[in-house]
Amino acid sequence: MTDWTKDELDAIEAADELEIASIREDGALGAFTTIWVGRIGDDLYVRPVYGQKSGWFRGTQVRHEGRVQSGGIERDVTFVDIGDADSHLADEIDRAYHTKYDGRYPAQYVDDCLTPQARAATLRLVPRDP
Repeated sequence: MTDWTKDELDAIEAADELEIASIREDGALGAFTTIWVGRIGDDLYVRPVYGQKSGWFRGTQVRHEGRVQSGGIERDVTFVDIGDADSHLADEIDRAYHTKYDGRYPAQYVDDCLTPQARAATLRLVPRDP
């Protein structure tokens, strides 16, 4: 595995949305889904509004690998289950979502990313070597 570059992190943070696709069981890349992303330091986190029942989230659980596109960046990633086991980190991710999306979107949509079910399905995006 490798790290995100500062340029990649900045571009993804500046973009409104992120496209995410998981690698299917047969090794093919699935369809991209548009979601939101939060940045904490040098890490990127995503949450499904519908928690672990969300289709795109279930796809990430098959091989824990996929691809993301955002802000002109496209990277292969590993999906690391974070959940909300670390309440301090979960609170930081909540703040990142508020900072990025409050005022850009209605509060109800931001709040949907902060529910217990969304927090329990939090994933860290870890870039993989090309």
